[in-house]
Amino acid sequence: MGTHDKLLARMRNNPRDWRIDDLKAVANRFGIDWRNEGGSYHVFSSPGVEEDVCVPAHRPIKPVYVRQFVALVVKAKELQS
Repeated sequence: MGTHDKLLARMRNNPRDWRIDDLKAVANRFGIDWRNEGGSYHVFSSPGVEEDVCVPAHRPIKPVYVRQFVALVVKAKELQS
């Protein structure tokens, strides 16, 4: 199990107190695109997954956004397999 897999597992178990940089690192590892067009939100999307996840860049990120991000990563990993 790699570092990013462990980070994703920790996000799943405890969705509190995460930073946007942590989400970006996991997204980059699993091929999930992210964009920030100068605003306070980061949008994560993956080819083949219909729903994008918009995450405010405020710290700490609320658990609901971390859960949505983890669900996106799980769907993306299923499509890659």
